[in-house]
Amino acid sequence: MKKTILLLALSLVFINCKTSEKKEKTTGLITEKAMVVSAREEASKIGSDILEKGGNAYDAMAATQLALAVVYPVAGNIGGGGFMVYRDKDGKTGALDFREKAPLTATRDMYLDKDGNVIPGKSSFGVHSVGVPGTIAGIFEVYNKLGSLPFKDLIQPSIDMARNGFSVTKKQASSLNDTRERFEKANNYKILFDKEWKEGDLLQQEELAQTLERIRDNGQDGFYKGKTANLFVDYVTELGGIISLDDLAKYKAVWRKPINFKYKDYTITTMTLPSSGGICLAQILKSIEPYDLSKITHNSTEYVQLLTEAERRSYADRAHFLGDIDFVNVPTDSLIADNYIKERMSSFSWDKATKSSDVSHGDILGPESDQTTHYSIVDQFGNAVSVTTTLNTGYGSKVLVKGAGFFLNNEMDDFSAKPGVPNVYGLLGSEANAIAPEKRMLSSMTPTIVEHNGKLKMVLGTPGGSTIITSVLQNILNVAEYDMGMQESVNQPRFHHQWMPDVVRMEPNSFTTETKTKLESLGYEILERNSLIIGRVDAILVLPNGKLEGGADKRGDDAAVGF
Repeated sequence: MKKTILLLALSLVFINCKTSEKKEKTTGLITEKAMVVSAREEASKIGSDILEKGGNAYDAMAATQLALAVVYPVAGNIGGGGFMVYRDKDGKTGALDFREKAPLTATRDMYLDKDGNVIPGKSSFGVHSVGVPGTIAGIFEVYNKLGSLPFKDLIQPSIDMARNGFSVTKKQASSLNDTRERFEKANNYKILFDKEWKEGDLLQQEELAQTLERIRDNGQDGFYKGKTANLFVDYVTELGGIISLDDLAKYKAVWRKPINFKYKDYTITTMTLPSSGGICLAQILKSIEPYDLSKITHNSTEYVQLLTEAERRSYADRAHFLGDIDFVNVPTDSLIADNYIKERMSSFSWDKATKSSDVSHGDILGPESDQTTHYSIVDQFGNAVSVTTTLNTGYGSKVLVKGAGFFLNNEMDDFSAKPGVPNVYGLLGSEANAIAPEKRMLSSMTPTIVEHNGKLKMVLGTPGGSTIITSVLQNILNVAEYDMGMQESVNQPRFHHQWMPDVVRMEPNSFTTETKTKLESLGYEILERNSLIIGRVDAILVLPNGKLEGGADKRGDDAAVGF
């Protein structure tokens, strides 16, 4: 009898343990009023501190962007560019394009040899890969239109951090050490970063601090004119590059109408061209909307199959139709029209994979580096900002401006150096994305804001080159269809397909053998390797009680800070 009672008691303990285990949900930082989520805690804190001082989301955007240029030089920048989507407290939305541009003397065939073949690496490494930067113009465009605090208050924390230094993380030390040889090859002097780094080292950047002081004192002209511009152009010229003082003086960030579309009872605001992100995201979500996801298990064979087939068709369209809308006529409305989407998905079958070689672009009737970075902000007034910014690949061109202390991008690789030849991310392009002077190169960046029944629901985005669009997509679905919290969603394993190459990329050790085996039996080729990371999503979810939950991606050193 005693033995029976003991067994019963142990069983109840076990059942209770299992029940509590099942109920326990991973949650991120929860705050009452405001939050910043970015690639580094130092940058998130600087942005959050600005909000606590009474600044708004747009002030925090400027402060966070500048802080990332100091503390996260692999992708945070003043020598690159990006996109911002915003939603103000009254529900008005907008978008800013501060994407880099091709130099005035750029030519269509500048990366081809005498036989018309692409010169390996020329568009992606070193001084010839640099586009005209847009970040500082973007910051001032936002600040002048929407900012509230004195600009010196927004930039001074970054000046101080550059001068006094910060501790290098383990992941950062590894990243810097892995890039040393390329730093040496891209520059004609020994740059500050060219040494052996270890976790806890103090990284001080006096030249960058002085550059930021010139921006503090002279505004946008402190970067695009005067001493910083001269240092920039002199060094680029010294290395054989083509960016001129005229290029810098002529650069302007552009306000654009964002892509707005409905997915069920959600309204999604995201970036328009020259970012392909918004159009592709709309196409994919509209393609899967007719299917009842409540009957499809998350990350099951059927789930991966449905998203992959929608992605396959969208990325095929991306390669053919999309480019800078200031230079090419893109049928945006037609590409996201319901009838067009229905026709594109009509060849989808649950019985077998569609071959990418059999999928071309549709008939119209009417990129990015794994080392891009994203930050999301919601302020205490109800304004929301979603910003994705980049140098392209890690540390961009690897060129560090002599005397000015900042890295230059390698965004010229996001053009089609030769239509039909893939870039470093395997993305194909067409005539629409061919190089032309002052043209903006096509991007995959997808800063996004989601509303539910007219109220702010989610702010999100990610780095990841061509995987940006699919990472944003999966996190929207995680919350909207599978009722996940923000951190729980961000932690989920991800997969990616982009038409060409015809493989489904999967984060390793994350999907069941059964799922992968069944996908392969249907004709899908799986790519799974230990180094594969798909996106680093930084997001904010507005909870039913009005509080904010941060989702900071543990794949990096990302962190949420708020109050």
